[in-house]
Amino acid sequence: MTKWTFVKDRAKYAVAVCNFKQNGPHRLHLTVGDTVHILQEKEDWFYGCSTKNKNVWGIFPKSYVVVKESIVDKTGPHEAIIPREPPIVQEITSVIREWGVIWKQLYIMREPEFEIIRNMIYELIEWRRKIMSGTLPVDELKELKQKSTTKIDVGNAILGLDLVVRDEHGNMLNPDITSAIDLYRAHESATQRIKLMASNSVDDDDNRNQKSLSRHVHSFYVTVKNFVCRIGDDADLLMTLYDAKEGRCISESYLVKWSKEGLAKDLEQLNNLRVLFTDLGIKDLQREKMFLICQIIRIGSMELKDYDHKRSTHIQRKTSDGLRRPFGVASMEITDIINGKLDIDEEKQYFIPFVQCNERDFLDNLLRKVLTMKEVNQKEHKGQGLWVCLKLLHGDIKQVKEENPHLISTSTAVARKMGFPDIILPGDVRNDLYLTISHGEFTKGAKSSDRNIEVSVRVLNEKGQLIPNVVSVGCGSDTINEYKSVIYYHEDKPKWMETIKITIPIEEFYSAHLKFTFKHRSSNEAKDRAEKAFAVSFVKLMHENGTTLKDEIHELLVYKIDYKRFDDSDVTYLNLPSTRQELEKYIAANCPPTPNKNSNSLISLNGLALSSKDSFYINSLVCSTKLTQNVDLLGLLKWWSNPENLKNNLLSLMKVDGEEVVKFLQDTLDALFNILMQNSDSELYDNLVFEALIFIIGLVSDRKYHHFRPILDLYIRENFSATLTYNKLIVVLKYYIDNALQKEYQETLLRTMKSIEYIFKFIVRSRQLFAALNEDKGRESFEISMNQLLHSITSMMLYDTDSTLLVQGACLKYFPFTIPDILSVFDGLDLSNVLVKLINNVPRDRLTKQKMMCVNDLVHSELFRIPECRIILLPMICKQIKNLLERKDEMELSVKIISDIMVYLYGRDVGATHNDISEIMLSILRTIIQCVVHLERKNTLVCYP
Repeated sequence: MTKWTFVKDRAKYAVAVCNFKQNGPHRLHLTVGDTVHILQEKEDWFYGCSTKNKNVWGIFPKSYVVVKESIVDKTGPHEAIIPREPPIVQEITSVIREWGVIWKQLYIMREPEFEIIRNMIYELIEWRRKIMSGTLPVDELKELKQKSTTKIDVGNAILGLDLVVRDEHGNMLNPDITSAIDLYRAHESATQRIKLMASNSVDDDDNRNQKSLSRHVHSFYVTVKNFVCRIGDDADLLMTLYDAKEGRCISESYLVKWSKEGLAKDLEQLNNLRVLFTDLGIKDLQREKMFLICQIIRIGSMELKDYDHKRSTHIQRKTSDGLRRPFGVASMEITDIINGKLDIDEEKQYFIPFVQCNERDFLDNLLRKVLTMKEVNQKEHKGQGLWVCLKLLHGDIKQVKEENPHLISTSTAVARKMGFPDIILPGDVRNDLYLTISHGEFTKGAKSSDRNIEVSVRVLNEKGQLIPNVVSVGCGSDTINEYKSVIYYHEDKPKWMETIKITIPIEEFYSAHLKFTFKHRSSNEAKDRAEKAFAVSFVKLMHENGTTLKDEIHELLVYKIDYKRFDDSDVTYLNLPSTRQELEKYIAANCPPTPNKNSNSLISLNGLALSSKDSFYINSLVCSTKLTQNVDLLGLLKWWSNPENLKNNLLSLMKVDGEEVVKFLQDTLDALFNILMQNSDSELYDNLVFEALIFIIGLVSDRKYHHFRPILDLYIRENFSATLTYNKLIVVLKYYIDNALQKEYQETLLRTMKSIEYIFKFIVRSRQLFAALNEDKGRESFEISMNQLLHSITSMMLYDTDSTLLVQGACLKYFPFTIPDILSVFDGLDLSNVLVKLINNVPRDRLTKQKMMCVNDLVHSELFRIPECRIILLPMICKQIKNLLERKDEMELSVKIISDIMVYLYGRDVGATHNDISEIMLSILRTIIQCVVHLERKNTLVCYP
């Protein structure tokens, strides 16, 4: 017979999952939900007591409770059991128990709050279960904790229970270490939040959507579970995101190679067909009609074989194989999922019906037809289609991988957006060309019927040599040397609308061109082998002025081939015009008008002759962080090649579209600072470079491009290397400030004040780099220059003209942001005196609010944390506040500032704060008390001495 043994400390806590009411000696009665303290165990029994009543001990079955891992606190006179659970789980547990008792009373009294509390309890139980599961991504876990604490606060308010005061993360504030002012503010904030929630003025789903939209990058996750379709040949499945309103794909394709046996050709992909459509921005999530589409390309013979015909009555001819033929499309609208209106489980499978095309259908036409259908009926799809799982994820690729490791693996394909995302990260170097083979029109030539035209695309250098492995049909597959289009049967006006990605190394991009070869493909294998390409087209990727191929539709010229004189390796065709626009210029330059003669017939070279009746169209989109399509920006980036045009290049920069500038942010900044460094002995371009720098900083500060601020910070911290520019920047900045009264400089000075934070970042970083390389040489002259500059800024605040009002206001608003950088190279006490002078120099009754907001920023600055600097700043701050309170001006802001000061000084040894400061503080507090009756009836915090 076994003996009773003591249980381990971590197993001393359990929760009853079944009622136990057995009569008998030493039995401990349990009700579902009761918590117990276990002391000993024996076979199928535990011995312990209820945590509610530790005076009654007894035995109970092990199967009636669930043991929870716990921590034992033995510091007190009695053993304390603390469950090892997250604090939020413990809080939800205790809240549900507390509410449960009150909830029963609500039922008895037939109170209307009964239903509300019941729903809240169910929600909290569900959220508690999700939190305890340990499977939630970090971001969702944080969001769920905040929702839980908000729900608890609302429930406590409805039931009239005490309000729990929390910080912004939902954690309970400890009153022993939190000042009364902070407690009051947290209480006020919680009260307002609860009122909003209780009045249903804030919708949880809307909050979640807004929070999701606040991220700049989003991703759409797709898992292909199965594809059921009776093809009989191998097939390519091309999945992509499609905007039905604009009628175009917005992302790269995801390629799945499907075998005729009904499985993925790559067995390693079996049960692992996953793709992440990434780089989606807020505008992409708000598109009106978004679809997930899949185009199915059959790879086999020209005609679809009849696989039900078991025995043929005649000898079949041998057919050509490996031809890409259209087969059908599948589409599913995902607008509500992308918009965040529909939150779906990634395990739920969706069926996307397949619609087959006939021999004469263009895939693009069929797709547009299917997208207009409300629903594909059973007769159309016959149970054929794709089964997929979907999920909208928020964050860049790194965040998504960290937060969703159960979804994203190393084998998950990544399909990028066709175009740049809202945020271009510093390490995101791209040089992608998205090429869409659009449509064409071709004459029959010697054929009796229309051709079966196949377009081949290759990337060649200026010598005609193939640049290998740069063509991608879709992510999830290897790159190839040559792309071959879909073939439409007997069609002289084919409409392909096929998009591929071409990724060329930057060093080869400049001399590369695309060569398109047109060939008739015969259904008879013998004839097909004898067929040769009947025409070619080409286009260079770079223009003569150094810009890339423009993002637009290009009409390429079609040249017929005369094989008696044609050599495929000959690249002299590059001297011919390639587009309709180039043709006009070529004719004007080389073919003078002659009567009764077609100029086009004169354009021929080495077996190639221009066909005036044939046409071919492509669409290109270049996504490059190294190449630009803007001539003005290119002129600045390569300023050294044409230095005499530098002035025009600098002036033209301010006219360049902001998106193009921020895309080449680092290269543009490098060019500007190189200009300053190369002209260190001259001031000819200093002002123009300074204005260009202000223009760039202004772009980054704009709301549209504010997400580039981290990139600019990273550039200053790691890539900036202009060691001599600090002197020039100081001189130019001082020049504009000293001429603040001159109207022609005021607009530039206003933009300068708005950008002053980053101007000082560049000045300080340049000085630090110079000092590190030259053993702190020139420190004294630098400090003199800085003193003179700061003196000019404080002197500018003395002006009382209307024309300088905006400039002075901008200075008060933005100058406090320079404090951290200036402190790293300038004495803090001197800077404190400068700031005191800056505030005191503002004329009375001028820019009062801006001045006090500047004071508020000073209180929260690094300078205020330094005791010696605080001693200098506090008398000025207190006197400003006292004067305003006595005049009953900006009272709410003044009270906030003095409250922030008291919060900061709370619990700190401030060295008696000096008698003069203490007297001023006490005087302010007395003034506040005297002004209480004049304050508006708001929840304004009043501090008492």
